[in-house]
Parts: sequence; C-alpha cells; structure tokens
Amino acid sequence: MNETNFSDPRFAGTMVAGWILDLESSDSRIHKEKTIEKALVASQLGSSDAQAFLFNCYQAYNPFYVFGIRQVPETEGLTSQSNPWPKFWALLESLRTRSVTGNRAREAIDECSQQFDSDEWNNVARRVLIKDLRCGISEKTLNKVLGRTEWKIPVFSCQLAQDSTDHPKKLKGIKRLEVKLDGVRVLAVVNGSACTLYSRNGKEFENFPQIADFIEEHRKAFQRDSAFGGQFVLDGEIVGKNFQDLMKQAQRKSNARTENMVYHVFDIMPLSEFREGFCNLQQHKRIDLLKRTQAHLPENGCVRVMPGMDVDLDTAEGHDVMRRFAEASVEEGYEGIMIKSMDAPYECKRSDSWMKWKPTITVDLNIVGFEEGTGRNLGRLGAIICEGVDNDRNIRVNVGSGLSDSNRDEYWTARNELLDRVVEVEADAVTQNQDGSYSLRFPRFVRFRGFEPGEKL
Repeated sequence: MNETNFSDPRFAGTMVAGWILDLESSDSRIHKEKTIEKALVASQLGSSDAQAFLFNCYQAYNPFYVFGIRQVPETEGLTSQSNPWPKFWALLESLRTRSVTGNRAREAIDECSQQFDSDEWNNVARRVLIKDLRCGISEKTLNKVLGRTEWKIPVFSCQLAQDSTDHPKKLKGIKRLEVKLDGVRVLAVVNGSACTLYSRNGKEFENFPQIADFIEEHRKAFQRDSAFGGQFVLDGEIVGKNFQDLMKQAQRKSNARTENMVYHVFDIMPLSEFREGFCNLQQHKRIDLLKRTQAHLPENGCVRVMPGMDVDLDTAEGHDVMRRFAEASVEEGYEGIMIKSMDAPYECKRSDSWMKWKPTITVDLNIVGFEEGTGRNLGRLGAIICEGVDNDRNIRVNVGSGLSDSNRDEYWTARNELLDRVVEVEADAVTQNQDGSYSLRFPRFVRFRGFEPGEKL
C-alpha cells in the first residue's frame, strides 16, 4: 500500500501505544482528527512510531483484512520487551492468508504476546487482531485526515439498484430479469483458499459457515473460466425459510441455525476491481461466467447461481414479457423483480444499471397511540401506533416514516383528538411475527382517511 518497508528492523522496539492513549484522552472528534493529523505529519518526517501507528490503523480498519480471531488474551506486567512489530505484522499476514490457523494460530499469538510490553500488546497489537482499536475512531475518522494519502482505508461498498419507477426512460434495450429475493445481501470475498462473507456495508458474517466452506471447496469452479486467479468476489443473496427467521439467525453472535439457508449468486468479479469500486467487465459476460460455473456445482447445494431471462424492452412484446414476469414473481411470493442492463459494468454505488421493481401495499389502520420522538424529534411525534384488520390479519405497527417536520409538530399537539382516526399506511409487505400477530415491512404514513389538507384538527 505504500513504499515504507515494514520488515525494516528499525520498527523493532518502536513504541506505539502513546498514540492510542492520546486518542483515548478525549471524546472530542476534533481532538481525534488532530491526533491523526499529528501522526501523519510525524510519519512524513520519518517517525517510526508514527508510521507504525498508521500501519496498525490500516491493518485494523481495512475491511478486506480478516484475521479470524475473536478472543485474544491480554498480558500483565510485561515491560522492557523487544516489541518486535515486524514479527507481529508477519503474524497478521499469516492469519490473513490462513497459512496459520486453529491451534497453531493461537500458539503463535500467545508466543508473540510475550515479546511485547503489556501496554503495547493490550492497547495496540491485541486490538488490531480483534479489528477494533477501541479509541473512538472509525475508518471514516481516519479517511477524513488520510483520504488523500497512502494510508487511506479502503471503503467496502457494492452495487445498489435504483427504483425503476424513477427511471422509466431507462427501460429500453436488452435487459436481464431476475426475481427480487427476500433475503440478506452477502458479498463473498475469496482470497486464495479463504472465503469471507460480508454484508453490503462490510460487516463480516460469521453465521453462515456452511456457505463459506462450500465456496472454499468449490472455488475452482468459479475461477476455471475466468482470469481472476484465486481472488474474486461473489455477489448474491442468502435466503431462508422466511425473512424474520433469516435476520434473527444472521444477527446472532452464537448458536445460529443456518443449515437450510441458500446463497443465490447473481454476480462475480475480480477482487482487485471490487476493491477499486469498478469492474469494467460487462454484465452479460459476468453472467456467462456464472452460467458456466453452474455446470460444475452440485445440484441443490447451499450455493446456487441465480437464474434469469433476457428481454428486449425496445419492443412491445418485451414489455409484455416483463409485466407478466413481474406479476408471476409476486404471485409466487417474491418481493418483485430486478432489471439489469446487459452491457453495463459493476459499480460500487447506487446505479440505474440495476433497477428494481416491487409492488407496494396500502392498508387502512386505526390510530391507537402516539410515541414521542428522540434526538431531533424529542418533544414531538416520533411514530403513530396503529392497529387494524386487513384480510383477516390483525396488524399492529409503529409508523414513523412519511412524516414531515410540520406533521410531527402538528399531530403531536393534537394527539388526543386524533385517537381512533383512520390512516392510510403504505408498506412493502405484511409480515408475521413469531407470536402469530402481523406487522408491516417499512411502513410509511400516507394520509388521514377523510382528512383534507388545511382542515382544522
């Protein structure tokens, strides 16, 4: 990432913990930024401790560096040790590439910990291993100061879809149609023999080990017809029996039950280009790679290539096919459909190269209460508590979206008069809770039924 040689013996014995203690000394954002600025200037002037500090920050906050360690013991009372940072960084590399795992990894960490002063190990090295320096900074804090330097932390992002209703003029040309799955977006980063699963925001998923293991076992099937080598990224969606159960298991810290969940892969690209945020390989070529991969994967495995169909939206027939495909997808229980431009690259941002179409529902519910807001909405309406019956389903939901600032002030003041009024609520879907009751996904306030704008409350 930069030209500094971190195997240089001059880094052995370097004391780094002072920078962390400086960051911890104040909760002020400005203080933390000034500390990082001070370290940057010092590193440019050749300070080994500042360079070691920034390199450790890079290791700790780079989302693509995964060490696979969660429990790292502290040491106590060690002083006047050699503090061999080059040896520690070599250990990080062996953990990151998984050349050292299991008991060997734990033994190597324990051995390394005994060669550092307890202050250096506990306040810096140990925190790097667990990927959290615990001093009140994040990659955003670092990049605000270091964003134009060699110390910039890579930002984890992926391609997101635009709403097709906002881009009707883009619905032309050859498009790929896929069902829109009701699951969890997952990026599988394969680096050599290791596969790490991430959320779309770069949070590591550890609750789907069978999926990571499957990809590691069959990684050659994904790279056999590509020039990606052993470094590539799969983009897709993990789907379970239902969305609520899936999210519950995905967020559990232990004892997650994800055996029957399936990873549906809909894109592939080189890891190097994903890190840069742009893959120039056209969508149809990326899909062709996945289609060829499908033939080398076991049927009904926990990783499957997403099927789809191509339509020509320059024709009336193509639009009719898309309409029927969308209607059939919703009838079968999917969220909607995805519409993808076949000649487009993959861009790690929201792009109209991918568009989504999904239906929305509206229900009429009675107001049964009001919830005060927090933060900027303290002292005014936070959410309307609604109940009602729709298609024999008893729905209860808090509606906090779709309200303007003036709505929040006005409705909070008149909350007693508004009880039992009927409101129209828009949502993506009706969802069932574990107790058998129902709620709404992403509910939005639309209007009062029979309430005209300007009418006195």
